[in-house]
Amino acid sequence: MKTRAELKAMAEAQIKGNIGILFVISLIIGAISIAANWLLGLIPVVGSLAATVIVTPAFTISVLRVYQNLALAQKPQVGDAFTGFDDFWTAFKAQLLVSVFTFLWSLLFVIPGIIKGFSYSQTMMVVAENKGISAREALNRSKAMMEGHKMDLFVLNLSFIGWVLLCGITFGIAYIWVGPYMQATLVNFYNDVKPAPEESVVEQPVEAEVAPAE
Repeated sequence: MKTRAELKAMAEAQIKGNIGILFVISLIIGAISIAANWLLGLIPVVGSLAATVIVTPAFTISVLRVYQNLALAQKPQVGDAFTGFDDFWTAFKAQLLVSVFTFLWSLLFVIPGIIKGFSYSQTMMVVAENKGISAREALNRSKAMMEGHKMDLFVLNLSFIGWVLLCGITFGIAYIWVGPYMQATLVNFYNDVKPAPEESVVEQPVEAEVAPAE
């Protein structure tokens, strides 16, 4: 497995020369998300929640595909901001499964919820990379590939604390570079821990997740 330094060095190389287009894609997604929240927010009680449910999962897939393409040395395009809507329902169901199961495990105390959160952390990345996959299979693949790697991801996330603080000090300006750098690094982590194509992923029934004693 690659070291954190190697994953970050790869990310720096991937985003070099692409910050401008990545910023434009982020602006488009941000503007549409704000507009959707404002419009649907006019609907009492459920409006804001509906906006989040409609646009967030699909845009998450779009962003992940942008950075996966960067990892493959493909230049991002403005239209990439909308590719996640090709798998709208899968993205929605995958995000719902992750949210529900993480919440249920959190009811057993905070720590189990955090651990399961890391276990499910690659679900949306699996959906982004594998068109046509089911939400359940994506979650199962995430669980399988994160076996033995949850602490690696935890430490990797901790290593970004200094960059996050820099974003705060610069009133968010530094995020124009830091955001892509972090996202590219996390996608590189996924590419490093996912099984090789010839390896089979042992699927586990999702229903087992709702049982407190897993």
